[in-house]
Amino acid sequence: MTIPEIVKAAREGMQKAVENTRRELSGIRSGKATTNLLDTVRVEAYGSAVPLNQVAMVTAPEPRMLVVQPFDKSMAIAIDKAIRDANLGLNPQSQGTVIRVPLPMLSEERRKELVKICSRLTEEGRVAVRQARTDAMTKIKKVEKVPEDEKTRGEKEVQKHTDEASKQVDELLKAKEAEILAV
Repeated sequence: MTIPEIVKAAREGMQKAVENTRRELSGIRSGKATTNLLDTVRVEAYGSAVPLNQVAMVTAPEPRMLVVQPFDKSMAIAIDKAIRDANLGLNPQSQGTVIRVPLPMLSEERRKELVKICSRLTEEGRVAVRQARTDAMTKIKKVEKVPEDEKTRGEKEVQKHTDEASKQVDELLKAKEAEILAV
């Protein structure tokens, strides 16, 4: 592998870590309704567990309400059960072919708990970024028949990408904290 290839692979690994962190944080419930909240829900349909968005349309018509409309009307009971069993603290209300999911107000204690969970998830993202950096640095050191200044240049570039990715993860945490703590 050449140094530019190593740097490119490290940058891609770091961006995957940032995107994974973004995806993890989007699943945490804040004060307002977001359709991403139900992304982790899996519904027993047609003999297998499928993601909710494959069997129903999820919308957020109000800040504190999600509406789930099954594509197949007979799936309403299974969707209702899946949302209840998902451990999201939500209590769906089935109204025939439409399922309304009101979002309860978060207590101050629960908000602080969610911020701690977000901090833990972002720390995992930072660890993944640093791991990509460590792997790249090790590979660069092992490259043979390359001048030292090229290796140094490659290491500086990897460090630059590491700093950018870490900054992105920190910004994700700040935004999510502000979203959760907003009353």
